[in-house]
Amino acid sequence: MEWFLGFGIAGLVVLALSLVLDGFLDGVLDGIPESIGGGLDGFISLPVIAGFVSALGFTGAIATGAAGAGAIVATLAGIAAGVLVGWLTWRFSRALLREGSAPAPRGEDLTGTSGAVVTAIPAGGYGEVLLYLAGQPVKYAAKAAAPVERGAEVWVESVLSPTSVTVRPVER
Repeated sequence: MEWFLGFGIAGLVVLALSLVLDGFLDGVLDGIPESIGGGLDGFISLPVIAGFVSALGFTGAIATGAAGAGAIVATLAGIAAGVLVGWLTWRFSRALLREGSAPAPRGEDLTGTSGAVVTAIPAGGYGEVLLYLAGQPVKYAAKAAAPVERGAEVWVESVLSPTSVTVRPVER
């Protein structure tokens, strides 16, 4: 039972080291060709190893202490739990590190969107409109061909600069 507790504690130490040496094994194992075990895509990483060793140790200790199992049965139970925890750790870390595929919002994305006039727009002059860029409200300077009153709904026709747009009133 002491050996199993030692493995469990060693796994926790490896987990603490993984916080300090983040990505160390990933960089070391990048040079291994795929034909001899490379390309595991983070499956052999410090958090995965820590999860496997901890689960093996603590499950083995529980199996021997609480269930009275022998060393072989406790080891097999620990390996099964270790594989499960290692796999779950690998899947969870992949989900956390997955890069989003959506591009960053740009000002050009405003063309064709609607907004509301905050400060009245005089003919040929500038006023202010409230638009939503990536779900966030942003105030822009706005120019229109005809005067537009405060509170009117407008459509963005074009983007003049990073802070100004050309709009037209929405006709209903």
